[in-house]
Amino acid sequence: MTPGTRIGPYEVLAPLGAGGMGEVWKARDTRLGREVAIKLLPEALASDRDRLSRFEQEARSASALNHPNIITIYEIGSIDSVSYIAMELVQGRTLRDLIVEGPLPARRLLALAAQVADALARAHEAGIVHRDLKPENLMVTRDGLVKVLDFGLAKLALPESGEVSRLPTVAHAETQPGVVLGTIGYMSPEQASGKRADFRSDQFSFGSILYEMATGKRAFSRGTTAETLVAIIREEAEPLGALAPQVPAALRWVIERCLAKDPEERYASTRDLARDLAHMRDHVSEVSSGQAPVMARRRRRRLLIPPLVASLLLAAALGSFAAPWPTRRRSRVSFWAPSATCLPSRRAEKERTSAPISSRSVRFSTRWRRENAPSRAERRPKRSSRSFAKRRSRSELSPRRFPPPCAG
Repeated sequence: MTPGTRIGPYEVLAPLGAGGMGEVWKARDTRLGREVAIKLLPEALASDRDRLSRFEQEARSASALNHPNIITIYEIGSIDSVSYIAMELVQGRTLRDLIVEGPLPARRLLALAAQVADALARAHEAGIVHRDLKPENLMVTRDGLVKVLDFGLAKLALPESGEVSRLPTVAHAETQPGVVLGTIGYMSPEQASGKRADFRSDQFSFGSILYEMATGKRAFSRGTTAETLVAIIREEAEPLGALAPQVPAALRWVIERCLAKDPEERYASTRDLARDLAHMRDHVSEVSSGQAPVMARRRRRRLLIPPLVASLLLAAALGSFAAPWPTRRRSRVSFWAPSATCLPSRRAEKERTSAPISSRSVRFSTRWRRENAPSRAERRPKRSSRSFAKRRSRSELSPRRFPPPCAG
């Protein structure tokens, strides 16, 4: 294949890359005047029925999905024994090119990871498993948009809900036991063992990619292919806390869960994984400084302890003063003051003055009573009705100094 070659309505412009499932070329659609990417299956492998079947399956699987983070398939065809797929042309770099430059910061890592997880969740809900996730199959545009490529090893499986997929069934879609498909280093333990793989296998591969994005180092990389497969099946990856202590604890927990050897210990739904990463992306400041709030809370608690102790002591002191003292019962103290309407009788005064007087009682002196009390003649009525009437008239003209005494 050389530039200028015509494949149906497409004119080949330049090579873009090559993978296990074929070569990718940049081409121009002469009908719509747009640039596209064309994936070709080599002629030497066109006679391989299994490879050709997986090649066609890639087109059907990807075209059945409609998601901004999944490559768009325009057409699938075959001309002169050359099979091709015309797809969306993505301008950017692969995730491999970004990882080579070093570990990604938490903010950028979460922004890219959340998009990949959302695309995988959409595919898994449709019953499609990628089975070949790796940094080379993830394109990042200049605007930071991620595109998932190469569903060449995808297969139709049962949806996560257990219902049968509405997509058309593809012949030989399921991998036979004992067949190892995928890329060494990003396989799941099920793939490395030749067992049946479901959507949780993509979670493991995605966890390996996240591990490499955070540390700049592959999770399972050994000297030979056999040693790498053994490490994937039996060995644990080096702890993230030792390689990249700057990685937030919440992100470390997500990666470790994706890298669990037992599929049952991974996410029951990839949608839950996507939600976790989206939440961390939206709260990246809080996630990155996850230890700071804890230390701040501890510091605030230490500062609040002395005022709290002082408040408790003060409350205890006030409570002790307010509580009744266990002393003898005191006598009730009564206060008496002269009324403006009546005066007590002699008998009442005698009974009051003869009562025991405490230190807080009020006692009226006899001198005050002698000077201010009315005389006996004023209090004794005269027998003559005439004099009584005169005295009554005088009393009405000039009021008395004291009111009449009350009956005792």
